[in-house]
Amino acid sequence: MEVILKETIDTLGREGNIVKVKPGYGRNYLLPQQKAVAASPANIALFEKDQAAIQARITEETKIAEAIAKKLVGTTLIIAMLTGGEDRLFGSVTSSDIAKKLAEDASIEIDKKNILIKEPIKELGESNVTVKVGFQTTVDITVQVVPLEETEEA
Repeated sequence: MEVILKETIDTLGREGNIVKVKPGYGRNYLLPQQKAVAASPANIALFEKDQAAIQARITEETKIAEAIAKKLVGTTLIIAMLTGGEDRLFGSVTSSDIAKKLAEDASIEIDKKNILIKEPIKELGESNVTVKVGFQTTVDITVQVVPLEETEEA
């Protein structure tokens, strides 16, 4: 089944692309969610007419992604966590923790789904984390986990 994407989908392509998908995926997800339309001659003609507007949106998305990527390059986040014996963490550092810290420190709002952690961070030290900032645009940042200094109450 061929469909025309109405929005950019990371696993398929950019807005306005004609892509071939399995019939069930197209019928049951893309079309009902209005993320795509069937690639009929009428719809193709309509999208070709709107190609300039689509290209302008894609260019704008790319500029925003590149600006965020430039801001994130070389970023080191320091996250303080409670630790137990042998420098093991109670729990782990999650993508949600990293997203919250990015918002606080760098004033960059990144959805936690766009933070790719290869394996759970359960120890103190540095780890590399990949952040998706746009369509096929990723940046590696460093997350440094340090022990939480407990304040003593008098």
